[in-house]
Amino acid sequence: MPRKLPFRVIHASGQDESYRASELNYHSPLTKGWQASRYCLYPQDIVLQLDQRCRLRKIQILSHQYLIATKIEFFVGDVPEDMSPNLENARYTRLGYVSLSDNEKTGFKARELKSVHVDAVGLYLKLNIHKNHINKYNIYNQVGIIAINVIGETLKGPSDFMDPEYYLDPDRKGQLDDLGLDTYNKPDYISPLDDLAFDMYQDPEIAGIIRKLEKKKQEAVLQERFDYAKRLKSAITELQKVGEKLGKYEVEKRQAVENEDYDKAKLKKVQMDEYRLQVYRDLNLADLLETTGSRHPQVIDLEPIRQATPPRLLELTPRSPIQRSPPRTPPPRTPYDERPLPALKSKDTPRELPSTPPPRTSYDERPLPVKPPAVPDEEPEPAETAVGITGEPEPLTEKDLREASAAIDVFGEQLVSKAYSKTWSYREDALLAVYKQMQDLPATAPKDEAKSMMRASIFLVKKAIDDKVYAVFKAGLHLLKMILTEYVPKHKIQKQDTVWAVERSMQNLLHKSGDTAVRNRDDAKNFVLEMARYPEVKPTNCVPHEAVKPMKNSVAPRLGQSRCEIVEMLYKDLGIKTNSGLNIDNMMQFCVAALSHHAGEVRDGSERIIKALYKEDRQAVKDYLPADDDKTRKITLYRQLFEYFDKVDGKPSKADVRKKRSDEETKKQAEIEALQKQLQSLKDMASGKQPVDENLLKADKNKKKNEPPKKSKIINKKPTADDDDTSVYNMDNICIFCGERNESFIEEGLDLHYWKHCPMLKRCTNCKQVVEIATYTDHLLNECEAKNNYSKCNRCTEAIPKSEYDQHVSEKSCNAAKSSSNHCPLCHQNVSSGEDGWKNHLMGKDGCKQNPRRLLSLNKNPSTGGTSKNKPKATGKNKKTPR
Repeated sequence: MPRKLPFRVIHASGQDESYRASELNYHSPLTKGWQASRYCLYPQDIVLQLDQRCRLRKIQILSHQYLIATKIEFFVGDVPEDMSPNLENARYTRLGYVSLSDNEKTGFKARELKSVHVDAVGLYLKLNIHKNHINKYNIYNQVGIIAINVIGETLKGPSDFMDPEYYLDPDRKGQLDDLGLDTYNKPDYISPLDDLAFDMYQDPEIAGIIRKLEKKKQEAVLQERFDYAKRLKSAITELQKVGEKLGKYEVEKRQAVENEDYDKAKLKKVQMDEYRLQVYRDLNLADLLETTGSRHPQVIDLEPIRQATPPRLLELTPRSPIQRSPPRTPPPRTPYDERPLPALKSKDTPRELPSTPPPRTSYDERPLPVKPPAVPDEEPEPAETAVGITGEPEPLTEKDLREASAAIDVFGEQLVSKAYSKTWSYREDALLAVYKQMQDLPATAPKDEAKSMMRASIFLVKKAIDDKVYAVFKAGLHLLKMILTEYVPKHKIQKQDTVWAVERSMQNLLHKSGDTAVRNRDDAKNFVLEMARYPEVKPTNCVPHEAVKPMKNSVAPRLGQSRCEIVEMLYKDLGIKTNSGLNIDNMMQFCVAALSHHAGEVRDGSERIIKALYKEDRQAVKDYLPADDDKTRKITLYRQLFEYFDKVDGKPSKADVRKKRSDEETKKQAEIEALQKQLQSLKDMASGKQPVDENLLKADKNKKKNEPPKKSKIINKKPTADDDDTSVYNMDNICIFCGERNESFIEEGLDLHYWKHCPMLKRCTNCKQVVEIATYTDHLLNECEAKNNYSKCNRCTEAIPKSEYDQHVSEKSCNAAKSSSNHCPLCHQNVSSGEDGWKNHLMGKDGCKQNPRRLLSLNKNPSTGGTSKNKPKATGKNKKTPR
């Protein structure tokens, strides 16, 4: 039986010093829990180590009230047998994830308790905790977990891997209840005392007493001391209320101590002690716990209470009426069988239980269900040679009689009552009896009789497909296969009746394909594919038509994934031929509906089908999808589809285009830097700092001759007496960014202008390098020393500090950038495209209000508004000056 498993935290990727991960090892009202470090990187990892290898059945997480993670993933880790059991050798398997609410509706005051039911074996449990929900209280972007609880079973040997269906069978549950074990011996029963909510809100001392009383109550039930058990039950209920109240007092006392209100803390302590003693006296706790000795001494073995073992009936004496049956009648089932034991339910028949429990046996070593307990020198009974109706199942209810009236008219009430029995072997026998009757029906039988028998059998087949017991489910599949492959051609059933039978059974098969058991899912999917190939079914195309019916978004993820897999298998097997029942239209309608499902595995299956169909008919597939534009490509799913389509069509993808554009910009930047170096060398030669290089001058002169006419007309100014031909191309004393000419612009003067006055430049707030305002965003994202601290906003295209990025994106208050214009990083406004647009914005009278250098430029040249048409343009857009 699952119970609370002890564990300890052995690894945490980060923790706050005041809220360490070791807090998770204990559960009490005073537990503070774990919190990640401030401004940590996500995801965060926490690894728990169990005391020994266990089978996990339930995981509980109590989240913080405002330090809330968006998602928590669970991984179970195990160590191979040939390796030492340590964390480095663990191999993890992903179990799944849970999403947590942002807690806005509760005002960030309530804590969310998540319970996850799993079935996995391992020694380690790893939690992968993703980034936090943003709220006004979580100022440091932290996540917090108050408590973790793991419930499962300790594995001791190979026998612990017994088939869980054995314990889940409702008939076996009835046998356990007959023995008086009630809920204590149910394999999947989880005690409320092992729940996380119990320890987190109960006083630790009261919680320990409740557990002792619960154990006493179990002993009393097994000893049939029912009055004593009733008193214990009442005491447990009362103590649970007392424990919650004392837990609340303990929290108030701790709060008073933290506030240094010691008078209130003392008052709370006295109040707790008096209340505790008063409750103990009122309940007469010493008498309940029988501390002076048991009034009903008896040796009780409580192992079946903690271990999910079968009832101890194997050692019944040979004189028991259960073992001796009249000849020529089927023997009663042993405890390992699912059939009821009428002799045990009789009030006159005493139960003879063994004094000691039998040893646990592995699944393969259990006795066969059709064989009674072994008797020395007794010959085994021969197996049944024919399928027949045996035993007396429980009678049908009025509702069942009305529902199965058509089947009763054909097969009789006795057989149908077996199909409705709570005992799975009766249900299986009923299907086998129907199988034999239908096979024995001669081909010369009337058509109406054959048709009625088929319709009645399909009713039983549908019920068998939905059955939880695997043997009954398989029997139903065998019966359906026989009907479609043998019965229909033998009796020449009409086509519309065959279609009716397939359509009715397909609904249940598709539903079964989403079953939790893997073998049930696989058998259902394989049978659908097999049924589509049957000679009597394939011409009707009813299997593909039923499979491609669009499903709703509310369909369970496992069922939706199986539906996609079925359609994909049918497409690979049948294709989209005219006579296959599958075509672009019905398959795309199914896939488009699946693309909007909330589960990723369903969308992935639909995406695979669409990609395969695109190779068949490209335009028809695109007609069912949204238009291929930038807005649609912002959605990840459609972007991946369209990029695949481009690849199939031989077109370059968006990533290739961006790479090519980046290469061109890199090449252009290299040319600009080479020109700037050449210009600097010419300046140095003119100032005499380095010797004249004739080759460099000749190369510069040839370059100017080869420039296009439109680029050579840099200055549109009329020549004056002071100008000559060479002065037009003289770049000395001119700022190449704002176009200002000044005699002091040589060496230090020009550097000073760049550093303090040029309205087209600014100093980076991080690295203090002077860069163009037009390229300031690119500098922060790609070149600055602090580039790792910035992220690009896709809406306004500006560089936003990562600490403010989530809030900036969520508010959506930024000014969206336009593709046909520039975007100013100072005033956040859109600017006219081109270099002239930047100059008018950064230097004009009505330009950027956030550019302090603009006013200096206007004061120097008020008549032109800070711009000059006759000044040379910048030779490079990304030019940078020394620091």
